[in-house]
Amino acid sequence: MPKDVFDLPAPSANSIVGHLFELGQDPLGFLTRCRDYGDIVPLQLGLTSSCLLTNPEYIEEVLKNRNDFIKSRGLRALKSLLGEGLLSAEGESWFWQRRLAQPVFHQKRINVYSEIMVEYTNRMVQTWHDGETHDIHEDMMRLTLLIVMKCIFSADVDAGEAKVVANALDVAMQWFESKRRQNFLVWEWFPRPENIRYRDAIAEMNEAIYKLIQERRNSGEKTNDLLTMLMEAKDEETLQQMDDKLLRDEVATLMLAGHETTANTLSWTWMLLAQNPEVREKLESELNQVLQGKLPTLEDLGKLVYTQQIIKESMRLYPPVPLMGREAAVDTQIGDYEIPQGMAIMISQWVMHRHPKYFNNPEVFQPERWTQEFEKQLPKGVYIPFGDGPRICIGKGFAQMEAALLLATIAQRFQIDLVPGYPIVPQPSITLRPVNGLKVQIKQMPIKTQVQ
Repeated sequence: MPKDVFDLPAPSANSIVGHLFELGQDPLGFLTRCRDYGDIVPLQLGLTSSCLLTNPEYIEEVLKNRNDFIKSRGLRALKSLLGEGLLSAEGESWFWQRRLAQPVFHQKRINVYSEIMVEYTNRMVQTWHDGETHDIHEDMMRLTLLIVMKCIFSADVDAGEAKVVANALDVAMQWFESKRRQNFLVWEWFPRPENIRYRDAIAEMNEAIYKLIQERRNSGEKTNDLLTMLMEAKDEETLQQMDDKLLRDEVATLMLAGHETTANTLSWTWMLLAQNPEVREKLESELNQVLQGKLPTLEDLGKLVYTQQIIKESMRLYPPVPLMGREAAVDTQIGDYEIPQGMAIMISQWVMHRHPKYFNNPEVFQPERWTQEFEKQLPKGVYIPFGDGPRICIGKGFAQMEAALLLATIAQRFQIDLVPGYPIVPQPSITLRPVNGLKVQIKQMPIKTQVQ
């Protein structure tokens, strides 16, 4: 006989808004405290019944079952930005798109973008000077956007179009955060200032994307970029291809997921390295030994073991996506518990990645923990920076390669220190970004000569 999830222990709630106030004020802290209540923690968010999962087996159960557990109402609210792209599509539509796009993101195909990643990063650091103060988050956002647009569209997208896209994505993040605080109870079409800004930004972004798609169709040019591969992708059974609307949706999704998450990962990595000089010294030692002053290549990644451990540990402490939401599409079960249709399911990477049951000294930045043996014994559903199950992030390989190459390119040339006293506040929205940016001072490293 299934058990009632609402009989489980839970934090005390306000009789009118439930747990909405605590979640809105301090989502990461509140959800971390909820972990102490058990494997499933029932919560009431206004009129919405919800629960937080802290048992990795339950998390895997939900992530594997894409039919019973669909994307959350919050993410569905972003359809005006992402349309029916892979992040927001459901059911057969999602399955068809995923099957079509999967070969595009095969590791062998995306490996060709490693040179673009290093070239653009090197171009950026050539403009840096010793002693300058930077907002490193802003730098990483600009760099990763230029890289992903180059990988999608092949040609260097002009500064105006890049600015339009960057503005639209930034406005979308701010809009999503304001809606989250209101539990998505304020309709998007309502003529509030933030809604108008959001719609205007999307209209400008759409114009830029459709223009680039049309130019490609008119030119008939065959390139090795993501747009060409998506345009040429064909269903083997029906021979159906993506139309311009679906291409636009996939491009918008790639631009959001393909630059925001990597930029945030790198921003938090620079912060953690500045706070842990012994780790930074060990990184510099590896870079000197492996690269010997030259720019990193795809072939170097296998030898940059510690560099990649740093990225994994950074994504553990500051996961690119701190909270995933699902909704029960039907009456169903998780473990032995009844889950009614419409119930919101919360899975928090922030909570699981810092769980003392699975990580020794969970609050400590310790890249050395990421040995092959450690990863093998870690239960599925604990470390999920890219999600899991059939909807695991299709760009996982791209993001991991990009983060490691960018880190190696910059760290062998510059030491990045935090500006003392500058407030660093993580903002858990769609992604985890520093709300005030990240002010740093850059210090040029002595140039190492390449060993012939």
